[in-house]
Amino acid sequence: MGLARDRVIVVTGASRGAGKGIARALGATGATVYVTGRTQRDGDAALPGGIESTAEAVTAAGGVGVPVCCDHGRDADVAALFERVGEEQGRLDILVNNATALPASITDTGPFWTKPLDQACLFDVGLRSHYVASWYAAPLLLAAGAGLVVNTSSFGGRIYMHGPAYGAGKAAIDKMAHDMAHDFRPYDVAVVSLWMGLLLTERTRAVFDAQPELYRDLEATAETPEFSGRIIDALARDPALMEKSGQVLIGAELAAHYGVQEADGRQPPSHRPLFGEPTTYGVAIVE
Repeated sequence: MGLARDRVIVVTGASRGAGKGIARALGATGATVYVTGRTQRDGDAALPGGIESTAEAVTAAGGVGVPVCCDHGRDADVAALFERVGEEQGRLDILVNNATALPASITDTGPFWTKPLDQACLFDVGLRSHYVASWYAAPLLLAAGAGLVVNTSSFGGRIYMHGPAYGAGKAAIDKMAHDMAHDFRPYDVAVVSLWMGLLLTERTRAVFDAQPELYRDLEATAETPEFSGRIIDALARDPALMEKSGQVLIGAELAAHYGVQEADGRQPPSHRPLFGEPTTYGVAIVE
């Protein structure tokens, strides 16, 4: 089963960064892409980007971009988002759970008790928000007759990265994908957790541009956010999609499998040799 028709897609947390690139790449397939976020337009936040410019980029790429202002920490906002999708489209083919609250202190060094307590916000927007979005999206995914839910994640679910709040959040997202896949399987809806590599987001580019000599080698192996979007597109079109449901997948390895490259022809490497095997879970046991 592959999702190859004109698709209806929701990408959460798409004001900038991974979400914006994923939305733009999926828009290039001709899809209708609802993009969510709290930042409505450029200049409303410290970092560049906003849902309006992302939606414009989706449309310019060949799709239909629909901006929806949504605070994923508010269940009422999420309910309204999917109610709108249902009224306007009647179905949902792909949900990309990407919204994540990254506190400014996320890269601070030191033990967790020396860092601000607001790092626990990762358990709300980034973990709980994925659950809530999937809960509201479920009837629309079932109405489509088949579907795909992608939780964007990272090797932080396996190794120490940015501290226990970040790691616990990513590990829980990965396990949640596995368990949701069990519940969705009878309805031909696949759920995966996608481990992305180092992404060339606005935040990362600012760091690289400040010290280009220091980060030149690292930048050469980084992935663009659009790369993840093209991987998701290829995964959704795979006739064997349901065989991958419930798994934690490394984006770079999926790209090599499907023949997906960066726009400049680069093939970003998998970080498996550096960080180890992806997390695996057994078959869920039903009482």
